[in-house]
Amino acid sequence: MTKSPISFYDVQGIVFGILMTSLGVTFLKAAGLFTGQTAGAALLLSYMVGLDFGVVFLLVSLPFFWLSWVKRGRAFTLRTVVAVVGISVLVPLLSAWMRFEALPPFLAALLAGASSGIGLIALFRHNASAGGLGILALIVEQKTGFKTGWFQMAFDALVFFAAVFVLPLEAIVASFFGAVVLNAVIAWNFRIHQSGADPRQPPVPPTPPA
Repeated sequence: MTKSPISFYDVQGIVFGILMTSLGVTFLKAAGLFTGQTAGAALLLSYMVGLDFGVVFLLVSLPFFWLSWVKRGRAFTLRTVVAVVGISVLVPLLSAWMRFEALPPFLAALLAGASSGIGLIALFRHNASAGGLGILALIVEQKTGFKTGWFQMAFDALVFFAAVFVLPLEAIVASFFGAVVLNAVIAWNFRIHQSGADPRQPPVPPTPPA
């Protein structure tokens, strides 16, 4: 019997990751906020140029697919392409289907950070990412041990600096709060040895804290 290239365990995890990450972006869009990482840069660009988030997110992620193929292999790259396309398609759909009569900025930021953080962890654990910076962040942690969440937070600082010229101060402060929540969720709940974890394999002991 030919072994399936991907198990149901991985399929459900990737679908869950796409759904939760897309939900997080939908919260941000509804409140006029943004976040860090590739999704945040794509949101900010979509506000600036007036293009749909899904189109911008896909275009921004394209250059990183080559890096993923070279450094992380075919399986990771193909799963990441599926995740990026899924998020690009699902965010506009959720934005059209969901309506919020009242969504305070800081509540939207909290929900977005928590949802996206959970979604990204799900993708990481099933040998995928949401594209762009997530690919580079995983490679950096694998090579140096520098945590994925903290690496992404450093990149977020650049995105927020650019946002100063585009969005009002309240939106920037709320967005920063959401980005901190997102990256803290990843940093506190994900380790690189969990990437691509398979429940049929014995668990890898966690690295003791320094």
